[in-house]
Amino acid sequence: MSFTIAIDGPAAAGKGTISRAVAAHFGLAHLDTGLLYRAVGRAVLGGADPVEAARSLRAETLEDPALRTPEVAEAASRVAVIAEVRAALVDFQRAFAARAGGAVLDGRDIGTVICPGAQVKLFVTASPEVRARRRFDELTDRGIGSDYAQVLEDVRARDARDAGRSAAPLKPAPDAVILDTTDLSIADAVARAVAVIAAARGSVR
Repeated sequence: MSFTIAIDGPAAAGKGTISRAVAAHFGLAHLDTGLLYRAVGRAVLGGADPVEAARSLRAETLEDPALRTPEVAEAASRVAVIAEVRAALVDFQRAFAARAGGAVLDGRDIGTVICPGAQVKLFVTASPEVRARRRFDELTDRGIGSDYAQVLEDVRARDARDAGRSAAPLKPAPDAVILDTTDLSIADAVARAVAVIAAARGSVR
């Protein structure tokens, strides 16, 4: 039986780190759905039509390291508000979620739109200030010059864009477990997520 774990949340809340960790812990496949939008955003930066780029997306494209740049992240946020882009990527995500053995998907609308029937739904969040600091530190570690105040402004702008879009706005699913990582270490956040998932897995056996 397929066991799907949906992990949603805003940028830099820790959902990607938690998703990779729980996927490894339980031996499940993992999909960072944000990479789908980053791939489309990068194509748009190169002059492609966003809807066509989404419809022609290939899995191997997601392995490109260039998808991790701030410019591509910004482009991804902008194409993600296009309903036709989101619709074009739905089948890709649902097929991944349905694979034998189970899967972990992280994004912004997994529990609400892509996999509303997921056995576990987590909504990972943190304060804008903490998320901006994490993103600033990440960029600094990668040698990308940035300004904390600007990063915080960008985080808040993206939050507003993600929560305010008409197509699949960012919000917790009604039955999602909220995991606030503002004051948690990575280890503690992962441990809490593992506990929630383990309890759910035990209840469906």
